Amino acid sequence: MSTTTESERAAALTMLQQQIRTCRLCQEQGYIPEARPLVNGRPGHRVMVIGQAPGHRSVANGRSFSGPGGNLLQKWLEIAGFPPGYLHEHTYLSSLTHCDPGRNPRGDGDRRPSPAELALCRPHLDAELRILQPKVVLLVGSMAIETFCGKARLDAIIGTSQERDGKLFLPLPHPSGVSRWLLAPAHQKLLHTALKVLAEWRVLYQLAP
Repeated sequence: MSTTTESERAAALTMLQQQIRTCRLCQEQGYIPEARPLVNGRPGHRVMVIGQAPGHRSVANGRSFSGPGGNLLQKWLEIAGFPPGYLHEHTYLSSLTHCDPGRNPRGDGDRRPSPAELALCRPHLDAELRILQPKVVLLVGSMAIETFCGKARLDAIIGTSQERDGKLFLPLPHPSGVSRWLLAPAHQKLLHTALKVLAEWRVLYQLAP
């Protein structure tokens, strides 16, 4: 059985990222006014972050998790022993949909991508996982957690992990400064339990440079 070389994986990932950047399916089907797919990551990244969708600030900056949520997620990584800048320099950043779905019509944050939008973008995400073969996948927020781990209350799944096809999946709450879930001391304890697991993986699998 033939094995894929690093150069072949790099070429495949480059081609996939170009396909993602030029995708206009959600725009053509009327789900969003303008498709501006966001891709961030390089071959060889062993930690992958999967969120719900990029926000308008991330799209404008051309970098996922470039807002306050990204700053908090970086702080969580540092609690787990990763160096400053690790999030944007050494992790592959992806999401359930690669385009900004826009603001919630009710005015309270970003709109959740619809099942149809998730289905249109899922082949891109599956291809990223297949080509990149990350060792650790951080599932950020309830939508990403539900997609890979099934429906579960955050307080029942944060602090746990799953292993599948050689990949380690770690659920994390959404790193939002306005998250009410994170205000509870018991939930903060669960978050730190998850970060302890991540810290153990960092050492065991030599994830930090």
